[in-house]
Parts: sequence; C-alpha cells; structure tokens
Amino acid sequence: MTEAQHSPHATREWHASSAEAALAQLGVDGGRGLDPAEAQARLERFGPNRLAAAAVRPAWKRLLLQFHNVLIYVMLVAAAVTAALGHWIDTGVLLAAVVVNALIGFIQEGKAEDALAAIRQMLSLRASVLRGGERLQLDADLLVPGDIVTLVSGDKVPADLRLIRAKGVRAEEAALTGESVAVGKDLAPVAADAQLGDRTCMLYSGTLVASGVAVGLVVETGARTELGRIGTMLEEVHQTTTPLLRQIAGFSRWLALAIVLLSAGAFALGVLWRGQAPSEMFMMAVALAASAIPEGLPAIMTITLALGVRRMARRSAIVRHLPAVETLGSVTVICSDKTGTLTCNEMTVRRVATAERVFEVGGAGYAPEGGFHLEGAPADPADHPALAEVARVALLCNDAALRREGDAWLLDGDPTEGALLTLGLKAGLDGAHERAAWPRLDAIPFESEHRFMATLHHDHAGRAFVFVKGAPERVLDMCAAQRAGGADAALDPDYWRRAATDFAARSLRVLAVAVRPVDAGKRTLDFADADSGFTMLAMLGSMDPPREEAIAAVAECAAAGIRVKMITGDHAETARAIGASLGIGAGRPALTGAEIELMDDATLRGVVGDIDVFARASPEHKLRLVEALQAQGEVVAMTGDGVNDAPALKRADVGIAMGHKGTEAAKEAADVVLADDNFATIGNAVREGRGIYDNIRKFILFMLPTNGGEALVVLAAILTGIALPLTPAQVLWINLATSSTLGLALAFERTEPGVMLRPPRDPREPLLSGFFVWRVLFVSVLMMTGALGLFLWELGRGASLETARTMAVTAVVAAEMFYLVSSRYIERSALSLEGLTGNRQVLMAIGVCAALQLGFVHAPPLQAVFGSTHLDAAEWGRALLAGAFVFAVAEIEKAVIRARRARRDAGSAGSAGSAGGGRSCAGDAPATGAAVLSRAAQPPR
Repeated sequence: MTEAQHSPHATREWHASSAEAALAQLGVDGGRGLDPAEAQARLERFGPNRLAAAAVRPAWKRLLLQFHNVLIYVMLVAAAVTAALGHWIDTGVLLAAVVVNALIGFIQEGKAEDALAAIRQMLSLRASVLRGGERLQLDADLLVPGDIVTLVSGDKVPADLRLIRAKGVRAEEAALTGESVAVGKDLAPVAADAQLGDRTCMLYSGTLVASGVAVGLVVETGARTELGRIGTMLEEVHQTTTPLLRQIAGFSRWLALAIVLLSAGAFALGVLWRGQAPSEMFMMAVALAASAIPEGLPAIMTITLALGVRRMARRSAIVRHLPAVETLGSVTVICSDKTGTLTCNEMTVRRVATAERVFEVGGAGYAPEGGFHLEGAPADPADHPALAEVARVALLCNDAALRREGDAWLLDGDPTEGALLTLGLKAGLDGAHERAAWPRLDAIPFESEHRFMATLHHDHAGRAFVFVKGAPERVLDMCAAQRAGGADAALDPDYWRRAATDFAARSLRVLAVAVRPVDAGKRTLDFADADSGFTMLAMLGSMDPPREEAIAAVAECAAAGIRVKMITGDHAETARAIGASLGIGAGRPALTGAEIELMDDATLRGVVGDIDVFARASPEHKLRLVEALQAQGEVVAMTGDGVNDAPALKRADVGIAMGHKGTEAAKEAADVVLADDNFATIGNAVREGRGIYDNIRKFILFMLPTNGGEALVVLAAILTGIALPLTPAQVLWINLATSSTLGLALAFERTEPGVMLRPPRDPREPLLSGFFVWRVLFVSVLMMTGALGLFLWELGRGASLETARTMAVTAVVAAEMFYLVSSRYIERSALSLEGLTGNRQVLMAIGVCAALQLGFVHAPPLQAVFGSTHLDAAEWGRALLAGAFVFAVAEIEKAVIRARRARRDAGSAGSAGSAGGGRSCAGDAPATGAAVLSRAAQPPR
C-alpha cells in the first residue's frame, strides 16, 4: 500500500470517488474490513476519533485580565485616594463597581471552550464495525480511516463515511447543512465541487440516519471530519468586542485625561496664581477628581443591562453575555438562518391540485390549524369529496406519527410525511378512526430506487385498495386515469406536468397521490401491484413555511433601519422563494456558496451589502459573510441553530441561537438564546437593547454636567479670586449624596415609544457626540450660574461664608434633582404627567437625596463635619429656585432643538418629494448572481 493510499489526507474529495475507488485508496477489503493489527497501527498514526480539548487559560489569568481597562485603573486610584481621606462610602462604591464588572467578564469568558465541548459531545459513542471479517461493537473513539461501519435508522453517524452500500437511506443533516428535510442518499459519486448538502454519497459525523440501512467506509476521523473542521474554525475565530464597550473604552481614556488636566489645572491656578495654600488646593484637586470620576457608570451599566436581561427573559430571550443586551440595540444587519428560525422547521402542505381545482392550504407546522381555500374563499372538505379522499390517502399511506404535548405538536418520522398527516387532520379526519376503518395489510416502503410508497388497505365492506404516494413523474407513469367529478376520467398527463412545474416554480416539494382498487382477498403487496392501473387523485405541494410572526418582525426591522439577510444551506430557488415571502431580497438574486468561493475577501465585501439571500452556504461561507459585513462597518447579529452556525455565531457582534431546536454547540457559541425559536423575539430584543443604550446615554448626560457644574463653580472662584463657594469636603458630599442615589434611577427608565422607527446608531460614533458635548457644557454652565450666583447673592446680603456655602451646596443638589427629571428624555419634554411622575425610582431617588440634604443642613453631626449651617424657609426657597432655573432653561433648550429638527425634517421631506417624483423602477429586471459577480469585478467609478 502506498503512502497516498494509507493517508486519508490523500484527498478530501471522497464524494467524487466511486465506492470501489475509495476502498482501493484506503487499502480495504470490503468483505472483511481492516485487520485488527492494521487498525491498531492506523489508530496510533491518526489518533482517536475525537476532537482534542482546546488549551484553556488559567482561571487566575482570566480574572486578572478583567481589570485591564483604563476606567478600572482610574477607579482603583480614586478608591485608594478616597480611602486615604477616610471617605469609606465612596471607596466602597468604587471597589464594588470594579469587582462586579470583573466577575461578569470572568464568568462569561469560557464561552468558546463550552462551545467546543458541546461539539465534542455530538460524536457517536458506539459503532458497529467490520474488522477481520467479524462484526464488532466498538467505541467510536477507536474508529480509523478504512473501517467499515454499518448504520440503521436512528443511528448517529460516528465519522465521515463514503457509502459503499445503501438501501433506502435518508439522513437528517440540518445541524450541518440547514436542510429542513432528510436527504436521500445513494452510491453514485458527485462532482468534486459539490456543496456539502449535495454530497449524496456521503454521511457526516454527528448527523443522524433517519431511515434505511447503510454500510459506509470511514474516510475521515476526529478533527479531519466536517464536524471537526467546524470545531477548529470555532477555536480560531476571533471574537469582537461590543460597540458599547469600545465606546466606553474611548470615553474612559478621554475622561481620565480630562480629570487629570482639570485637577492639575485647578491646583496650579490656586497655588501659583491666587496664592492659595498648597495643602488646601491639593485637597480641592483630590475632591474635584473624586467628584469627576463616574463611579456610578459601571454600576449603572451593570444594573441597566441586568434589568434588560430580566425583561428579555420574560420575552423568551435568554442572555448569556451581558453586554450583548445593549449590542442588540446597535445592530445594523441581522444574518438569519432559514430553517427553524425564519421558518417553522416543520413541513406543511400549502397547495393541493386535483383534476378540477387547486386548493390553498392555510396554517404552518404540524399543528392542525388552518383551513382550505378555493380562489380566495374558504372551502369545506365535506363539500369537495375529492379533497377528502386525497386527505385520507395522505394520512393512511404514511409511516409517521404526530403526538401532542401541551400546546406543541411533535413528529416522529419524516417531515414530509408529517405534513401529510397534518393535511388529513385539517380536513377533519381522525387518524385512529381512519386507520381502524381502513386497516393496512401490507406496504412497500419508500426507496430512492423506485421513488414511491404503497400501502394495501381493506375497508370492512369487502373492498381493497392500494394507496400510493411518490415522485410526481413516477406516480404519473403508474396511472391510467384521474379522479374528476367523483368518477374516473381519461388521464391528462399535460395538466399534471403543468401542475408539477407550477408547484416547483413556487419552490414547493411535489408529491403525487393515487389509488387503485384490487381484489378483496389480496393480503400481500409486491411491485407488480404498483406497476400500473392507478387513478391519479392529486398533487401536493409542501414547504417549510415562513413563520407568520417572522414576516412582521422582518418588516419591523426594516422600519428600524436594520437589514435582514438570510443565510441557508438550502437550495437557491427555495431560499429565494422563502425570502420573498418574508420580504427578504425580493427581486434580487441569491448568491450561492459556489459563487462565494470564487470571490476573494475584497470582492465579497463589495457585493455582500447588495445581496440579501445566500444559499448552499457552508460554515466557512457563513463566517466569511459575517466578517465581510463587519469589515464594511456593520454591527452584525447572527442567528442559527446548527453546529454549522457556531463559528459565525461566535464571530458576530451578537450570536443568537435557537433554544428549542438548536444544538448545544450553537447555544454555547451564542450570546443570546431564544427559548421560543422565534425570529420575532429578536425584534423585541433589539427594542430592549436600544432602550438600554438610551438609558446609558441619559445617565452620562446627567452625570457629566452635574460633575462639570461643581468643577466650574470652583474654577470660577479661583479665576475671579473670590472665596471658594465649596470646600473639598462639601464637593465630596455633593458627589456622595447625588451619584449614589440620583443617577441610578435612570437605569429603570422604560423604552421610549418610536425607538424602532429610527435608524441604528453609527457604531463608530463616540459616546460623546458633538451634541452631547454641547449639552454637557450648557448644563454645566447653568449649574455654575445658579450655584455661584446664589453664593454671591447671599454674601452680598450679609450672610456668613458658612451660610453662603451651605446655600451653594443646596443649590447644586437641588439643580441635580431637577435636572434628573429633565434627563429622563434626551429631546422630549419632561413637562407632562408621564415625564414628571412616570418613573417611581426617580421620585424615590429624589426623596432619598432630599432627606440626605436635609441632614446636611440641619443635623449637628453633619454640620460639624462639613461646615454647614441651618437654612430658613426663604433660604430653602431661593436654593430650590436656583435648581428650578436649571430645569426651566434645560427644557427651553430641548424645545428649541425639537423645533429646529422639525423645520429641518420638513425641508428634507419637501426636497425629497420634488427630487423623487420622476423615479420609477417598474422596468428594472432582477439581476443574476453572475451579473453581481460581474459588477463586483469592475473597478470603482
């Protein structure tokens, strides 16, 4: 035996080789299998048939890396400073926020390892192997290239096999290919460039034999199998960080620099210019730094995301990775698997063509819900005997079984046969009653060679019939008549061929059903009985239909500026038809995996934005498509349920797995798991994510101006040479009394209406946009004006310095309480019942903060610590007016912004209307995949 013969790496194109050539290449006698000694030698050479465990970073290293963040460093330094000053509450808040964020990151770190472990668990445990002429039951780990394995219905495939014998074999390969129905297998080799789902002479590790008996030659084991290759891809995928975390990292670096410069500038101005004592100015600089550090930001991020997780769980979306909650809100593209996500993963008969009429069938899935329609009007099967007869044959010439568990209908058997059972139930037939009234005596099971199934039945009235279902052209050859008007009429082959062509054009899988009366004494069935003499009853068109709620969800995503792309392993025409019915890619071409393989990465990036349906896609194709979209600046969510989806799920900004029908590998690689396998749940999650991001922005717009206002008060006093309106201790008091209570209430804000009517945010935009910088400066100046103005007013009226400072502190705290109400909406007015009272947590936070400030003003112990004094009712009134002043001007500013935006939008609408009046695309023809490739190859203009 040559080296090439001995090595399974001699070719990966086993599907293009005949069974005899594969046996010869691996040096195996098909009647005896490998000799045990040779099998042992190959086991030592190629290793066991399992996936190697990936190297895992030590837990301590993963934990330490969670602290590698600029904002974390700043918070730790601030915690050390506040601890040195004895401000233990501030220290505790800072350290708690640091620890909580580190723990969250540490817990979520092991996602890839869990996904790989789930893939390893998909391998079969035992296998029936021929070695040395004897049939043995061995652990699947011991299989080697060259082993001959026997499989029967229900067996899990233990390695990649080239079929050498097969009888009626159908394989469930949805986990690898996305095919919604079992795939027929045979021995004939296929083209070398055939996609995974078209390799009908192969069985792949981790898939399931749905029916038949197969004998296969092991050609690949362990990491060299298709399943192993996916595991290797998953291990090599680089996971991106979320847009919010990237924004927070940039914001943290900017803020850390600003805090250092502010504190150093205040110290230098006070000491060098105004001659303040260095010790006093050092304490002021520390106080300013401590007040400017947003110690509430990590806490509010954690609380906001956790609240979002809880709300999403109530809507059947289980979040495994906390930042993914917010990332959903910034998604610009959703790449969705078809089978089981956009569709039900349950075959459904959609059309029934009899000799006289074509009926539409409603409903989706195996639940017997939905009726029959004829030319748009409801049709009762009782009024159409031909339809009732078709339903009876579909129900009885059937080996599948439906059972109900709660509200769910579950299928045992072939999905197409499940669709036929449901058709019978929709027609009002009772399965048990029909089987009792028409008992089956014999059957010819479906085989790929003869492409039909036949069953023999008696009706207790001395009559016997053979029912048959199968490929339309095969059944048509068996028929001599057709049922019309309740009687047999001459067969019209052209009519049935046109019906089959019409069904195929609608991407429906076509079956024909027919009947033949036989002698009442007949008890057995053979092929001669199914050769001719049948009466054609109908042709049935079935498909895995789109979910009704998915259609609405796709439309909602489109309104929200989110592009939905369908990536499936199914055939191109089927994918296009399903996509069009969902509103995805209508009028556009579908791009196939074979076409994707012809493109380099640059070409793929050029066309990926124009195509919405991708068919016959392998795991590598799905991963490349996600990476191409990300390279174009898109924030990508990927949904899927199969192990073939796992690498793309991990690579995507948000991976979304199906919880009910999804594989464990897909769930472990994903950030979010949909408990109801419903694409519509993604729309709810996106809405929640956008609301969460809004709340984080609201907190930042509340936090920075309040901290900035305190700093400007001090800086203004230093620059003008007046007495400091706030002492270092009082600055820290403001920080403690407000940041620990007020800001956190914004985490409980409900998602604003209309959030799904605006486009996704640009993931490249900084957290502090130009508008945010303006708002921060504007409100900071307002707070400084109110507090400093009141301070100078009180001094001018003869108040003591202690009283004036107490007034200034109270004015700042009051301004923050009023501004919190305004911060509930970034642009909308808060002057409404909902705006003023709609968030109980805001009212509670204001109450707690007011109680703390009362203690600051009137409690002797706090007066001793912070140098505060009693205030009378008039003084309290003036402080509250200073706070109300900030609220009133902030609301006026929002009204001006809304008015300007309304004028701009009105002008844009008018321009668009005049410019777009002559545009028409009625004559545009849909492009072909080749045309897209041709355009992509052209140089840019």
